Amino acid sequence: MAGPCVIEGEEMALRIAEHIVEITHRLRIPYIFKGSYRKANRSRLDSFTGIGDEKALRILRKVGETFHIPTVTDIHETAEAALAAGYVDVLQIPAFLCRQTDLLVAAARTGKMVNIKKGQFLSPDAMQYAAQKVTDAGNSRILLTERGTTFGYTDLVVDYRGIPRMQQLGYPVIMDVTHSLQQPNQASGVTGGLPALIETIAKAAIAVGVDGLFIETHPDPTQALSDGANMLRLDLLENLLLKLLRIREAVR
Repeated sequence: MAGPCVIEGEEMALRIAEHIVEITHRLRIPYIFKGSYRKANRSRLDSFTGIGDEKALRILRKVGETFHIPTVTDIHETAEAALAAGYVDVLQIPAFLCRQTDLLVAAARTGKMVNIKKGQFLSPDAMQYAAQKVTDAGNSRILLTERGTTFGYTDLVVDYRGIPRMQQLGYPVIMDVTHSLQQPNQASGVTGGLPALIETIAKAAIAVGVDGLFIETHPDPTQALSDGANMLRLDLLENLLLKLLRIREAVR
C-alpha cells in the first residue's frame, strides 16, 4: 500500500499512482493505492484536512479505474463507512480508532476489506478483539497493520515481535513503515518524523516475515500538505523495493 498521506488533487494522485504502478508491475509486487480523502486527526485546527470529501473520493475512484488497481482510504465515523465504500476497495481504521466498536461494525457491514491499524497504545495480542468485532459483524476480510507503539510523549518504537504474534491471529499483517517513524505531539503542534530510518524499518519488517508494507510517498515531502516529515520521496521508492525484494528472497 503506497501513496500520498492525503489526496491533494487529481493530477498529483494520478501522477503518484502511475509512477508506483509502473514500478510494482515491473517488479511483480501487488499494489494498493493509498490516499486519505480527509484527515480528521490533526494536531491543530488550522492544519490541512482535505479538498472536500466527495471530490477526493471521486479522485480515488478515478485512480482505481484508470490503472485497474485497488484503493484504500481511512474512515473516522460510522456514517463514512458506506460513503467511502462506494469509491474504494479497502476501508482503513485509524490506529486511534481501532477500539471503536460501531466504526468497526459499520466498516465490516459494507463487505469491503477492512485494514485495522494497531493502536499505539495496544499490545499485538489485543488486536484479536478488534478483528473479532469485524468477523462477528459478518466480515472475515481483514488486514492488521503495525504502526509503532507510543514511547514517551513524542516518539514511537516498533516491537517486531508483534508481527508474528498478530499473524498467529490468522490475518495478513502489514507494516506501516512511515507512520511508525512519526514523532507526534511536538511543541510546535506539527508532527515530526525520522524519514532517514524508512529503509531500516522496512528491511527489518521484511526480514521478520511481514506480509506487506504501507508507505506514504510524495514527489516532494517538504511541500506535502500532511505528514511530510515522515514520508518517502517518490523517486526513492524503486531502489528501496529492490533491496526489500532481495531480503524477501533470502528469507524465503
